[in-house]
Amino acid sequence: MRFERTDPFKADYRRLTPEERATFREAAREFNDACDRFIETRDPAMWPARLRVKAVTGALGVFEMTWSFRGPDGRASWEWVTVVDESGEDHPAVRWRRLGNHRILRDP
Repeated sequence: MRFERTDPFKADYRRLTPEERATFREAAREFNDACDRFIETRDPAMWPARLRVKAVTGALGVFEMTWSFRGPDGRASWEWVTVVDESGEDHPAVRWRRLGNHRILRDP
């Protein structure tokens, strides 16, 4: 799955502890695999239950996933986008928007 990161996401990532970064990267690998399956099937059952992927209330087109339940809680917001490769072909991608705890959902 292709992805891009917003500047707020990059800043959020830098604020994580090394342990939180490792936990997020592990969940992101699982999320990436699920995205590929979702693109193929369009079946919402492709999302692993432990990631709790769902739409963010009040933010059209923005989704969240939970990457940690142990302290602190870990959330990431994202949206589907289309990226164009070097040959001009369109591909679905994820744009990571924010990363941190539940507070990121105030401005996802």
